[in-house]
Amino acid sequence: MAKLKVGVVFGGISEEHPVSVKSAREVAKNLDPEKYEPYWVGITKDGAWKLCDGPGEAWEDSGRPAMLSPDRSVRGLLVEEQGEYEPVRLDVVLPVLHGKLGEDGAMQGLLELSGIPYAGCDVQSSALCMDKSLAYLVVGSAGVATPNFWAGTADEDVDASKFSYPVFVKPARSGSSFGVTKVSREEDLPGAIAEAARFDSKLLIEEAVEGSEVGCAVLGNGADLIVGEPDQIRLSHGFFKIHQEENPESGSENSTILVPADIPAESRARVQATARTVYRALGCQGLARVDLFLLEDGTAMLNEVNTFPGLTSYSRYPRMMAAAGLSFSEMLDRMVSLALAGTPR
Repeated sequence: MAKLKVGVVFGGISEEHPVSVKSAREVAKNLDPEKYEPYWVGITKDGAWKLCDGPGEAWEDSGRPAMLSPDRSVRGLLVEEQGEYEPVRLDVVLPVLHGKLGEDGAMQGLLELSGIPYAGCDVQSSALCMDKSLAYLVVGSAGVATPNFWAGTADEDVDASKFSYPVFVKPARSGSSFGVTKVSREEDLPGAIAEAARFDSKLLIEEAVEGSEVGCAVLGNGADLIVGEPDQIRLSHGFFKIHQEENPESGSENSTILVPADIPAESRARVQATARTVYRALGCQGLARVDLFLLEDGTAMLNEVNTFPGLTSYSRYPRMMAAAGLSFSEMLDRMVSLALAGTPR
């Protein structure tokens, strides 16, 4: 049987570029060479596309210029060969990208123009999940609890006295806690707004929720969903920001992740059911990680949704799936199968 030609796109120009490269390295370790012929396409921090041998340490210094063609007659890559671009047809793409222009619908739009099946959420659900305020509105209409929040832009006049502190100030469309500040005093709000504005023109000021941070990995399309074993983040102080730490592979400075979560069976079932509801309400496909707050009264409240969660050696998504009995290689097989069998886009 011929191997499937899999384009693995990684890197990107967002602040989550290093996380994406680490995710791609784990994919490289676990993508079955008997089934797949990978084509590694790295996007540098400057936005240059390169077909390389893999996501190793020196990938940005090697490789050939390449691009994903939006022309459906190509249905794959255009790779530079002696001044000319030669087509390389692909069967499926794994867009192993995080953050802006990776999981916000931009890359998904290019893939849909190309006509190549791809893993993960479509344009609409990617864009919707990326904007926390819009995700809250949609999920709230589906009966899921959400934090109280204010959404606006950095240049708006914000009356700091109208909020009950502490609050979290966040970029509305960013990930991995970049630009997030916990504000305990009214006078600190302007500085937090300025910090969030470095990452996005749209901001969110959100109530601080008293509850346990839990997450759920979801894999599948439509009614046929695999829900991983929920995890739980235990914080000693501050908030969860492991991707910003100097050496996350050796652990976090302020957090411990428990898999499975140390919660009662009834709470576990509620978390998983809520994750399914959120996933379907937002139109997710392929995979997503649904992060929730578990409140003292048992309510599962949405925190955020990651449409292509980290797949690094310390990431939560593969660990939750492994705890549910699905290995990394099996998880990748499912992603590819779902992309090939998914609803035409």
